[in-house]
Parts: sequence; structure tokens; C-alpha cells
Amino acid sequence: MQVGVLYTSHPDPKTEPYPHQGVHERVTNEILEIEHLGFDQVWIAEHHFSNRYGILPDPFSYLAYLAAKTSVIRLGAAVMVVPLHHPLRIVENAAFIDILSNGRFQLGMGSGYRPYEFEGLGISYEERRDIQAEAIPLILDGFHKKKVTAKGRHFNFDVSGEWELFPHPVQQPHPPFYLGAGSEGSIAMAARNGFGLMQSTLPSVTVIGEHIAQYRRHMNEAPAPLNLNPAFGDVDVCRMTFVAPTDAKAKELSEEGITRHMKSFMAGGSSTGGYLGDISDKSGDEQFAYDNLMDGTILHGSPDTVLRKIEDFKAVGTTSLMLHYPPYYGQERTLDMLRLFAKEVLPHVQAMDVPRLVAAAE
Repeated sequence: MQVGVLYTSHPDPKTEPYPHQGVHERVTNEILEIEHLGFDQVWIAEHHFSNRYGILPDPFSYLAYLAAKTSVIRLGAAVMVVPLHHPLRIVENAAFIDILSNGRFQLGMGSGYRPYEFEGLGISYEERRDIQAEAIPLILDGFHKKKVTAKGRHFNFDVSGEWELFPHPVQQPHPPFYLGAGSEGSIAMAARNGFGLMQSTLPSVTVIGEHIAQYRRHMNEAPAPLNLNPAFGDVDVCRMTFVAPTDAKAKELSEEGITRHMKSFMAGGSSTGGYLGDISDKSGDEQFAYDNLMDGTILHGSPDTVLRKIEDFKAVGTTSLMLHYPPYYGQERTLDMLRLFAKEVLPHVQAMDVPRLVAAAE
């Protein structure tokens, strides 16, 4: 099983005061450290207009920078908010980053879940899923056909005749593509278009298992050449993670930070839909209590506890793992946590045999 880390460039107001420019140096240093420690992937999230979660508006530009700073770690966007971009710009930039990184790029896409980001860019939040549904076939045609004509409700353009899309990526037919999906419709869309499935930090392991079962039921609906996606049949699950020598020490060091993060995240203007999973079904502060979060949601504890929890995700069909954590622990504590994970957990997870999923039997 491959293991990556998700970064949102989320500032800590205490150590990275407004306008938070220092967050980017910190994140870059952590990324260089996780490459040194042997992690397989780094993922960069897109967010706009708020310092409550992330202040990195363009993963492509940052990944181009990281392509020059790193050598072996895979570089991913998780997720690019598809309705906020022209589909052919996604094609061009994804191919270009793949060349700059010598075939290390991978792309997670999603429809977005924060209304103020759409309002700020003048794009309809209510129509975001329709925009994404129209854009995804155009993105795929851009890679498979190199010439694309669109005459739709949201996109109208023509690249044909003597014109074609450049550059072409190193990975063929395109880099690994994932779709962030939490509703039955979006999960089916991921499978039918040959995408890998990407799951957010909050649904429990039980809900993740249900989503994977839905994904497998639709996998045989992906036609050629869409089923040639290198990520087809992969399920990447993101989890809030903290490892310490003992369960008690993990709680002592992380409880205040993780509960603060969850409260801020849920208050940040998100429209939960299926994205936040069953955690959003709980009421009041109950949903943020550390012991409730430990019940199938976060990967906190000793190395043995975290490994057992990862085994639970593996058992329901998870094929790769994306770690995430808030900025509130401080850089020294965070780096200590990552180093302990790399020493005591990472080798065991990377040794797990996780075959790519296949379609469910009819």
C-alpha cells in the first residue's frame, strides 16, 4: 500500500501571522522531509479566499516548483476543483507537470464543497456538479484524442483540424486520475469514467466500505479507453493522523489540535452533502469529541493502534492512504510525529499487499 501526505497550506495564526506567508516555507520543508523519510506521495489541495483551512489557490504552480525541488516522491493535486477551471487548461497543465516531474504527477479532481469559493470566482455553486459532469469527458478526450470540440451548456470551444493539445504527458494515456466522491451519483461517475476513487478525511471506515462497494458495482461500465487510467481500481483514503509512543501520549499531544481543526473545518462554509460522511450526522460538540473521532474516523494512537486501524481500511478495499493533520501541533512536534510514523508504521503499510479492485460480480 502506498502512503502519501495531503497539504492544504493551512496556516497556524500563532506561528504564521497574517497574511501567513510563512506557511509556504513550512509546508515545503515538510514535503522535502517526507520524501527523505520514504513516503510515496504528496498531495496539494486547492482552496480560495479563507485562512481557516488552506490558502493555496493553484496546485499546478506549486507542483511545478516541487517538481524541481524533489526527485522521487509522486506529486498530486487533491483535489483540483473542476468547475473552477477550463477543462483544456487542466489537460495542458497536467501534461506539463507530468513532463517537469518526469512522470511523477497524479491528479485528483472534485466538484468542490465551499460556496464562497464559487461566489468569489463568479461560478454557480448550485451548478457545480453539472459543470463537472460536462467537463470530465472533455478532459478525458483531451488526453485520448488530442483534439476536442465542445458545444455544451457550460463550454463552447474547438481544437480541431491542424490544431491539437500540447504538451503530451510522459505517462500514457495520461497520469493517474482520481475523483473525490462521496455521493452515490459521484461514485458511479468515478467508476464509469475509469477514475480511481478518492475519499475524504471524515467518513468512517464503515461508510468508506459502502462507498467502495458502490464503486465496484459500476466499474464494468467504464469503456475502453477510459479503463486504461493507471489509477482505475485504486481507492485512496485520506485520514487525519497522529502517531505517538502510546495511545495516551497521542491523545495528550493531539487532542486540542484535532478538535480545534474539526470545529474550524465544519464552520468554514462547507456544504457537507456526502462529503463529510457520517460524522456530520452527530450533533453539537459530540461530533468533535476525541473518543468519537477515534471511532473509525481518525488514525491517532501508538504505532500498533494506527496499524490496526489501517488494517481495517485495507479490509474494506482501501489501496492507498493519504495522511493529513492540522498545523496546530507546531513544526517540531509534527516532524517528530512524521519521523515516528516513518520508522514504526510506514514500512509495514508499504509491505501490505493491496491488489487493485475489480468490478463486483453481477
